[in-house]
Amino acid sequence: MRSDVDPDPWPTENPTRVALVTGASGGIGRAVAERLAADGMTVAVHYAGRRDRAQDVVDAVTAGGGQAVLVNADVADEHEVATVFDRIEQELGGIDVVVHTAGIMLLSPVEELDLDEFDTMHRTNVRGTFVVAREAARRVRRGGAIINFSTSVVKLALPSYGAYAATKGAVDALTMILAKEMRGRDVTVNAVAPGPTATPLFLEGKSQEVIDRMASLPPLERLGEPGDVAEAVSFQAGAGRWVNGQVVYVNGGVA
Repeated sequence: MRSDVDPDPWPTENPTRVALVTGASGGIGRAVAERLAADGMTVAVHYAGRRDRAQDVVDAVTAGGGQAVLVNADVADEHEVATVFDRIEQELGGIDVVVHTAGIMLLSPVEELDLDEFDTMHRTNVRGTFVVAREAARRVRRGGAIINFSTSVVKLALPSYGAYAATKGAVDALTMILAKEMRGRDVTVNAVAPGPTATPLFLEGKSQEVIDRMASLPPLERLGEPGDVAEAVSFQAGAGRWVNGQVVYVNGGVA
């Protein structure tokens, strides 16, 4: 599949910091993009297949007085991802924060999982994370941040999440090692591990009974909201300079 960076004009004057948010066309990715824009960053809103939803994010950011641009790529394609980074550098002057929220979740007991589905998740969740993280490690400016997305299910070990959690366990390992490899660069590398969060990705295919049961797990007795997760990302992208090489669980206290 061939994707190109969106050809629309980009702003000629930008705030000091520039962020790329992958998977920003909906759910947690949208909340992250809007929050970083509210923090004063110019945000490159990445999408893979839903340009209309990504444009809605850009429109929301600009309506609020922020700056946002569209970028389009298959996150597992290293050439397309490099093209996105190239244009961000050329048009916006550099890149300071990379938040990789793009991912897919297919649920099944291990013994029943179609291996084609496992390969699909692996390509997006593992290879895609590696490709984006590799490019970010080469490009992010001093004082910047790389933030990957894991899941609390790695720790919770819920049935039917085996293959998905396995892909995110790889993200955890990559994150902690990359943080050490960035020594001397003044770039933090962390992962956010949301718990049950009210997004289309989480809610799709679940009965109300299952949703209610998941909402009862945290001591706070509710599902997380995308804004809860975006708050944690904002901290890591900004003031949280002493948080590094960590998988930060954002799940309301689920254990």
